Amino acid sequence: MAATNFSLLQISDFCFKLSSNPQISTISINFKCPCRHQCRKVRLLVCNAVYTEGGSRTKSSLGKEKVSDSEFEPISALNERIRRDHGTRDAAKPGLDSKEAEKYIQLVKQQQQRGLEKLKGRSKEESGGVISYRVDPYTLKSGDYVVHKKVGIGRFVGIKFDLPKDGTEPIEYVFIEYGDGMAKLPVKQASRMLYRYNLPNEPKKPRTLSKINDKSAWEKRRTKGKVAVQKMVVDLMELYLHRLKQKRPPYPKCLAMAEFTTQFLYEPTPDQKQAFIDVEKDLTERETPMDRLICGDVGFGKTEVALRAVFCVVSAGKQAMILAPTIVLAKQHFDVISQRFSMYPNIKVGLLSRFQTKGEKEEYLRQIKKGELDIIVGTHSLLGNRVVYNNLGLLVVDEEQRFGVKQKEKIASFKTSVDVLTLSATPIPRTLYLALTGFRDASLISTPPPERVPIKTQLSAFSKENVVSAIKYELDRGGQVFYVLPRIKGLEEVMGFLEPSFPDVEIAIAHGKQYSKQLEETMENFSLGKTKILICTNIVESGLDIQNANTIIIQDVQQFGLAQLYQLRGRVGRADKEAYAYLFYPDKSLLSDQALERLSALEECRELGQGFQLAERDMGIRGFGNIFGEQQTGDVGNVGIDLFFEMLFESLSKVEEHRIKSIPFQEVQLDININPHLSSEYINYLENPMELINDAEKAAEKDILSLVQFTEDLRRQYGKEPNSMEILLKKLYVKRMAADLGINRIYVIGRMVGMETNMTKNVFRMIKDSMASDVLRSSLIYDDGQIKTELLLELPREQLLNWIFQCIGELHASLPALIKY
Repeated sequence: MAATNFSLLQISDFCFKLSSNPQISTISINFKCPCRHQCRKVRLLVCNAVYTEGGSRTKSSLGKEKVSDSEFEPISALNERIRRDHGTRDAAKPGLDSKEAEKYIQLVKQQQQRGLEKLKGRSKEESGGVISYRVDPYTLKSGDYVVHKKVGIGRFVGIKFDLPKDGTEPIEYVFIEYGDGMAKLPVKQASRMLYRYNLPNEPKKPRTLSKINDKSAWEKRRTKGKVAVQKMVVDLMELYLHRLKQKRPPYPKCLAMAEFTTQFLYEPTPDQKQAFIDVEKDLTERETPMDRLICGDVGFGKTEVALRAVFCVVSAGKQAMILAPTIVLAKQHFDVISQRFSMYPNIKVGLLSRFQTKGEKEEYLRQIKKGELDIIVGTHSLLGNRVVYNNLGLLVVDEEQRFGVKQKEKIASFKTSVDVLTLSATPIPRTLYLALTGFRDASLISTPPPERVPIKTQLSAFSKENVVSAIKYELDRGGQVFYVLPRIKGLEEVMGFLEPSFPDVEIAIAHGKQYSKQLEETMENFSLGKTKILICTNIVESGLDIQNANTIIIQDVQQFGLAQLYQLRGRVGRADKEAYAYLFYPDKSLLSDQALERLSALEECRELGQGFQLAERDMGIRGFGNIFGEQQTGDVGNVGIDLFFEMLFESLSKVEEHRIKSIPFQEVQLDININPHLSSEYINYLENPMELINDAEKAAEKDILSLVQFTEDLRRQYGKEPNSMEILLKKLYVKRMAADLGINRIYVIGRMVGMETNMTKNVFRMIKDSMASDVLRSSLIYDDGQIKTELLLELPREQLLNWIFQCIGELHASLPALIKY
């Protein structure tokens, strides 16, 4: 291609345009210039992508794929980013004015404090009550990876005495290996700075170790983690503020509750009593829908908490739905509820399941719609579109972790209008995360009933002799046995080797793909004690309460998740008889690091009531999962789980410092003397030019999404606008984004661009941390209510507007990390 001559201003303008494109980090342009000084200045902006005439061919340094022209068109790129940022948010959510926001943010802060105090048994630091996840250096083993808050990731070598520089008494030092050498620091200092290095969904070994003499790479990772944390906090705040705005009248105090509670045959534990009080207050004293997690081991009384909530809601004339992950558990809930409500003939209980005929199902659906059924029990079929509730007041979700993504989304959709109670022994990471941060109410039942004893857990390589011996011991004392495998294939094989060993014993197989009547009959025979050994899949994971089954054998234990294993182990030990759990793996050398860590955690958590702690361990091993749809665990992995959690709680404690207050669109002054005139040709092409320009102004005045929609509709109807119309649109975009950022005036004096703003220095610092462009981040400063930058040279007015458009767009992209009102 022939060489093309560009002026320095054109090159500068082009570089600024590209600086906001996330796909291109660096630019390289060859040109001749008599002034070396100016060339050096331009090289500050450019480094490693190729530009050819007309912008028709570009390639990024990351690959050789072509990038379309539209991705370089500034308004299109901005629109795409705004659509992406708003994609996971509900655009219809009502906004908050500053007084409302103040009231609700104070409520959120109180909620956070309650969440931390109730759910974390960790000691608070003396300075400011910050929760710490730092590691005690004496608990580390040689070879463990650690994170130093200021230096980064290193490998722990050991602790030994050494002489300090002043030559006084020897003191203990922690020795840590980094990428460029060994560091030593006194144990006292290390205990204030070190964290274990755990990564979600990745091997424990980091890709690289940090360098002592180059802390910039670590600082970037830490900043990226900090921004990710702040975005999560903002998402949580918006979710929680939206929920606080939902209103429903408090339920009346239920006078018949005292009579209902007398049917509970056991003396409640202190934790149970507190959970009863928490739920009753949620229902009868609050005006916002309840969203409470009841976390407690199997057999610790979660169901009784749910039954009392159901009674309160149904007594007030509302319907209650009990959602269970399996038909076996749903049937058990139905039996318990039917028995407890049998003395209230006016309260109708129904079970919707695949065991029913089509006619029975249709009749139940009619009764639910008409309000003739008060309590509806079932599996995920209750969430289907055909189930129409007459007056639903309460949703009880048992073992939420067993439901799929679509079911969880449907459950979440209920939470804005219906009271929700979630029961779990080992909550999923996302649920636990919300509870830990205080954005979800939680009651922890960790006190075991007086007669319960811990389950003896044995972990070993598989052998048929050990299996037969364990079963024989249980049968000899008159008990029953669960034998669990991870998949259906293999059940018959186990039956084949057990039958000769126990010829006179009733053995049965159960799995989810059996005919409904066959499965129901099998489970019924086992619960009645007719069947002594049940060979099954994890269909029995949740809820089964068989007092006489006190031995469980789990084969191929490495294929189960930590929460699954904990739940399965909880199928035994439901009575006062000592129970046994035998966990068998095929060959330890074949197990992955994650599988070994899961088994180690399960061995450590042998005591009763440790489901919550186990869920925390699971979160460390498996990661946080897809917490908000788009937020992946990669950002968390930048700093490791423990430092991430500490940053999270620190960010929560400073939530008021990261609030930004927008201003009305009309109050923004854009002091740039550029007023283009539309050509007569374009005016004639438009149907009603004056009305169209007024519509653009109205869209910008409303909000940024309306302006994006207007621009897209304009281009859809008339094609790409001429330069003069593009300038008009850019001015509207600049004013709209400035209003969102609390910037009331943008002005230019020579090479200096200034922006008068109501944002605080803390907010500006968070915005800078969030910015993608290194060039802009390093050039912007905050000075007494103004954001300022000095350009390399004075730009013509149109190029100046382009630069301001890109700069404001970069600042605006940081809004997801800020609390807005």
